[in-house]
Amino acid sequence: MEYRRLGASGLRVPALSFGTATFGGGNDFFAAWGATDAQGATRLIDICLDHGVAMFDSADVYSNGLAEEILGAAIKGKRERLLISTKGTFPMGEGANDFGSSRQHLIDTVEKQLKRLGTDRIDLYQLHGQDYNTPVEETLATLDELVRQGKIRYIGGSNFSGWHLMKSLAAADRHGFPRHVAHQVYYSLLNRDYEWELLPLGLDQGVGAVVWSPLGWGKLTGKIRRGQPAKPGTRAHDIAGTGPHYEEERLHRIVDALDVVAKETGKTITQVALNWLLQQPTVANVIIGARNEEQLVANIGAVGWALTEAQVKALDEASEVQPAYPVWHQRDFTMLNERRQRERY
Repeated sequence: MEYRRLGASGLRVPALSFGTATFGGGNDFFAAWGATDAQGATRLIDICLDHGVAMFDSADVYSNGLAEEILGAAIKGKRERLLISTKGTFPMGEGANDFGSSRQHLIDTVEKQLKRLGTDRIDLYQLHGQDYNTPVEETLATLDELVRQGKIRYIGGSNFSGWHLMKSLAAADRHGFPRHVAHQVYYSLLNRDYEWELLPLGLDQGVGAVVWSPLGWGKLTGKIRRGQPAKPGTRAHDIAGTGPHYEEERLHRIVDALDVVAKETGKTITQVALNWLLQQPTVANVIIGARNEEQLVANIGAVGWALTEAQVKALDEASEVQPAYPVWHQRDFTMLNERRQRERY
């Protein structure tokens, strides 16, 4: 397994981590992802560790805490062999302080998560979403306190806007608080919005991307094609109204390109889509998921090899979309300057 530096930190993480959203199936939404119990989770985690996938990602809202409980049960006796990444911020109750990134909620949340996970520390703690109502200084001071107590090792955000992430980084520098070294983001061939603003920010500020749903909410597996819609029992069918928006013809165009590269490499479409992500700047870790051992082993096959420049370019072209303003304007201006530089010399 390839290990990569997480942002500008000293922490090294495997290129792949295992996501636990499929653990528990505690409500209708997560049941559509999977319902792996503790016994099944133990088996999947053992396979991960055998292949060097030694980082496991969860969140308090995954099946209302059940996913963390199952993860905690499955890693008993193995804690020193792995890294735990989890998240908090979203509502976990009906109370006035049962959500957000306030000192009140974060301290309460982390204590409950440590108990569910059966551990004394969380290696990477990420704010699951940005809280507009809590000053970033309060949030960072609380995380600093938890880091000093040894309950958290590194911090990050998830699903942040560029301006809010930069605001947090600036406040951390100003007050000497821990900096976000990771940003858990949605990024795939199907939706490349991450590249417009968050990727340049990550490069400039040393924030590594931890990618969730790298297969476009299950749509980049090759099972959805022209004349072949999603089948019952899959997320793409059962919860079709959730997840990223996309144009159907563009999805088909991407799958066509994946087909070509898969034949050239002798790999599966899924492996090619994951490997493309691993070639992108700032990407430190890609979260894979699996309902069974066969899916897991297949996904792990995305590492240990690399697409050629020509193959990456072909996939880039098949998945390219016109970016939103001001990105398209900035790109046009950059290209103009580059052309003038070439003409000058």
